[in-house]
Formats: sequence, C-alpha cells, structure tokens
Amino acid sequence: MIKNISNLGDSALYCDFGNDVDQKTNFKVIKYFENIKKQNIEGITNLTPSYNKLIISFDLNIVNFTELKKKIEDIKISENNIKENQKIIKIPTCCDDEFALDIERLSSKLNLTKKEILEKYFNKEYFCYMTGFIAGMPFLGDIDKKIRLERLETPRVKVPKGAVGITEQFANIYTFESPGGWNILGSTPTKIFNQANEKHPTLICPGDKVLFYEINKKEYFKINENK
Repeated sequence: MIKNISNLGDSALYCDFGNDVDQKTNFKVIKYFENIKKQNIEGITNLTPSYNKLIISFDLNIVNFTELKKKIEDIKISENNIKENQKIIKIPTCCDDEFALDIERLSSKLNLTKKEILEKYFNKEYFCYMTGFIAGMPFLGDIDKKIRLERLETPRVKVPKGAVGITEQFANIYTFESPGGWNILGSTPTKIFNQANEKHPTLICPGDKVLFYEINKKEYFKINENK
C-alpha cells in the first residue's frame, strides 16, 4: 500500500504512496491516517496527509525511525469501505461580479462565457483530497477539464475570506484572508473553519464530498447575517 517509507529530517517519516493524484491513492493515505490516529502510537506528535503522501512526525526521546517504520509497515488496511464516515457537504456560493474577481480572466483564457464556466463548475461533485496552506482550506478535485487553468501570473496580496477559487484540477475555499494566486469565481458565506470548535474546527475533511450551489447576493448577505 505504501510504496516507500523514508526519513524526513531526523524526527519524521515520509510515507510515499506514489505520484498519482486520484481518489484511489488518496483514500489509502486517508485510511492510514485514520488507523494511525486510532492506534495512538506512542511517540507520534503529528500526522500530515496530502494528495499521495503522509508525513508522520515523532518525538526522538520516545521512539526512533526504525521502530516507528516497523509499526507503520505492520498496519494492514482494507480497500473496501475505505472511508466509512464520508460526508457530503453543500456549499452555497455567490458569483456576483463583486465576488467573481477573476471571471473575466477565466472567460478570456478558456474561451467560455461566464454562464458556461459556472454551469461546468456547479454541475460537479468534488472530492476533498487534503486540507492545508491555511487552516482548514480544502483542496477539492477534480474540476471539469474544460475549466482548468493555471494560477494567476501575479498572486494577490490579499484574497478575501470565503473566496472560492480554482486552479489546475482543484477548487478551494479561503478560510481566512490570505495571499494567494487562485482564480476567484465566487464567495461563500459558509464558515469552513471554526477555531472556537476545538473538537471539530474543520467543516470539510479529507475524503468528504462537496457540492457547490449558486445563490444570489441577497441570499448571500442573509446567510451572513444569520451566522
């Protein structure tokens, strides 16, 4: 299941599941991540999953690389029902010109109208491969091939919180105001990351599925008021 386990610095394991970025590979990463968390292996300090890698940080005073590597290699996972608790999350998105900061760029580069771009964007179920970059930001694949586009040539210094963006095969949601170079096509009033919720701060987790649906500006501000 894991193709290779190697050192990352002197206190982390680098678990390599290959180079493919697809749901089958990512499910394996998620399953190992979940199983390792459940086992509460002594010495592990942090787990960082990505599309096709898993970094396991550990305390050298408690466990060493060889011992931990053996424990990870001994874990057996089933590929059946690999994500039993997968959620389907619906995200309201407003694509009014005020929020669709890069729709003209997208339209020009893709040779599609705004309506065509949004139809392809909303008519899709997305899969959360990982969260990161900023707290709780979901990396959602895989967008329609006809609306895939590279990042902005010059990243923005500030992307608004709630901005919904796309780049290459992924969509994302900015959980905080942040620098960024994704193509912004809308904004959601839904709170994706809630740091006050210590147990479950992240709304969208790796392995979850996401459905975006379009709302108008009036609906957007109404949801914002009721948060």
